[in-house]
Amino acid sequence: MNHRNLLRILVTVAVIGYFASTYFNKPGPAAHTLAAPIPAHASAFMIGSLQFQTCELAQKQTGATTAAFCAPFSVPENRDAPALRKIDLKLALIRSDAEAADTDIVVFLAGGPGQAATEAWPQISGALAPLRKHHHILLLDQRGTGASHPIACAPTKNTDADEDRIDLDAMRSHVRQCLADVEKNADPRAYTTTAAVEDLEAVRQALGAPQFDLVGVSYGTRMAQQYLVRHADAVRSVVLDSVAPNELVLGEDFAVNLEDALRLQFVQCTQSPQCAKAFGDPYVSLQRLRDTLRTRPQDFDFRDPVTFAAAHRRLNNYTLAGLVRIFAYTPETAALLPLSIAAGLQDDYTPLAGQTLLLAGDLSELRDSGMQLSVFCAEDADLLTPRPQDAGTLLGTSMIDVMKAECEIWPHGMRPADFHAPLKTDKPVLILEGEFDPVTPPRYGRQVLKGLTNGRLLIAKGQGHNVIGRGCMPKMIGEFVDKLKPEQIDATCLDRLGPTPAFIDFSGPSP
Repeated sequence: MNHRNLLRILVTVAVIGYFASTYFNKPGPAAHTLAAPIPAHASAFMIGSLQFQTCELAQKQTGATTAAFCAPFSVPENRDAPALRKIDLKLALIRSDAEAADTDIVVFLAGGPGQAATEAWPQISGALAPLRKHHHILLLDQRGTGASHPIACAPTKNTDADEDRIDLDAMRSHVRQCLADVEKNADPRAYTTTAAVEDLEAVRQALGAPQFDLVGVSYGTRMAQQYLVRHADAVRSVVLDSVAPNELVLGEDFAVNLEDALRLQFVQCTQSPQCAKAFGDPYVSLQRLRDTLRTRPQDFDFRDPVTFAAAHRRLNNYTLAGLVRIFAYTPETAALLPLSIAAGLQDDYTPLAGQTLLLAGDLSELRDSGMQLSVFCAEDADLLTPRPQDAGTLLGTSMIDVMKAECEIWPHGMRPADFHAPLKTDKPVLILEGEFDPVTPPRYGRQVLKGLTNGRLLIAKGQGHNVIGRGCMPKMIGEFVDKLKPEQIDATCLDRLGPTPAFIDFSGPSP
C-alpha cells in the first residue's frame, strides 16, 4: 500500500435494492399508521407515504444477506435548485420484533465520513438488538455513500517503490482526476452534513413525522448533533458513540490523540512483568522503528493473509504511522502492537504488513470516498492551522498538510454560521467513550456533556473507538431509549470491561 492510500485512510475520522418509479402506479398495500402493527408475514406495507417492500441487504465479503424492507426515495441534489438533478437515496427499515412497535423510530447514523448505514448494519445489528424489541430501525445511506448516489475516486495505483516522501502535487493531481469523474453526474458541493440532515428530515416527514431516536457512531455523532440543532422537535433521544464535538475541527487533534492513546495502551504492557520482560517499553521501541524506517525503508515479500497470494510491500515511516493508528482502534488489535513492533525491530515485517492488508482493506471505501472530501472541505479544512508541535509525533504534520492540499482542489460547499457552535440541549443524551480511543478520546465526551441538562457520559475501560457493542452497552442503550432517564442507568456492569492483555507471542497473552 502506498502512503497516499494510507494518508487517505488516516484522513478518515473509525459498514438494496431500489424500486422502479412505476411501482407507485401499481395497486399498493394498505397504509399503516406508526402505531398500527405490521403483519408478521407482510411482504409490503406503507408507513406514512412510503411504500416498503421486502429486500435483502448485502454483507460485504460474504454471500450472506440481511432481510429488510426498502422504499424508494429521492431528493433534489441542490435544494436551492430543486428543478435540477434529483438523486436516489437508499432507504431501509429493519422491522421491530414487537407485534406493534413503539411510535418513535430508531435511526442509525454511520461513521466515516463515507460509510453507508445499510452496509454497516451487519456490524451494528447486535448492539441495537435490545432496541429492536420495541422499535423499528431506520437505515438511510447518507448522500454520496453506499447506494445513495455514491461519489468516489478511483483507487490510486500502488507505487510504493517511489513513495518515501509526501508528494502533495501528486495528491492534488489525483484529486483533480477524481473531481473530473465525479462532476460528470454530481456536484461535490452538495454532499455535506448539512444537506444530509435535510435529507433525513425529508424522510421523517414522508414517514408521517414520527420522533426519532438518533444513534450516531463516530462521524455519525456529527450528523446526530447537527440534526438535533436543526430539528429539535423531531428528536426524542440521542446516543453518541465516540463523539466528535460540534466545535471540533476534524483533523486538528489526530496526531496528539494517537500519541495519548498509545501511551495509555503501552502502559498496560510496561506494568505487566511478562510483557515488560518480553518487550521493554513498546512506545520507545515504536519510536526506534519509526526512525529506522524513515532512513531505511524496507521492501519485502510475504503471503497475503486473505488470498495467500505472493505480495510485495514497502514499509516506511508513513505506512507505519497509518498502520499503528488503525491497530489502536480496538483492544484486540492494540494487543498485537508490542509483539509486531518487536518483530519489526528484528527485520520481520510480516506481522505489520499482513495487518496492513487486513485492516486497510476494510477501509478502502473510505479512502476513496469523494463524499469524505466534500464533508472535510466544506466543514473543516479552512479552519485547520499548522501544528508544528506535532512534528515529533508518529503522525507528524502530514495529515493536515494533505487535507489542506486536497481541499485546494475539491469544490467547497457551505456550512451554517453556527455549525461549530457547542451543543446545548435538554433532550436526553447518552454519550459513550472508549478509555483508549485514539480518535475521539473521553475528553471529547466531557466537552459535549457540559452543554447537556439531561445527559450522561459512560466510559468503557480499556476500550478503543466505537464501544456501542461492548459488554453490557447494548443493554444500557435499550434501557436509556425506553425510559429516557440517563442518570438512573446502573452502569456497574461496565466494571467488567478492560484492555486485552498484550500478546507475548502469537499464541496469545501470558497466562
